[in-house]
Amino acid sequence: MAFGVKRVELVEWKKKVEQGDIAFLTHYWIDDRFPECDTVTKVGCANMDKLVKWGEAYQLKAEWIHHDSKYPHFDLLGNRQYEILKKENQEEQLKRFSLRQK
Repeated sequence: MAFGVKRVELVEWKKKVEQGDIAFLTHYWIDDRFPECDTVTKVGCANMDKLVKWGEAYQLKAEWIHHDSKYPHFDLLGNRQYEILKKENQEEQLKRFSLRQK
């Protein structure tokens, strides 16, 4: 279950993804499979080659891509989420969701 994301943020993320840009969207999230995680960052891009190449820079495997028909994306969790957001200068998301290295 996702929450804590504003509609305007979701619309903007979708727009960027559709345009072939690498786009980040972090939100609160509850999933029993990952009880230690309360946020997820979706990193999307409709240009699959670009998304795969971006993921490779962070040792993310192409098979980890969620192949949504319009919004393919990686889901980032935990320390990897923090490390990648930090390297990508996503300071607003780090601050807003109080993300830190664990």
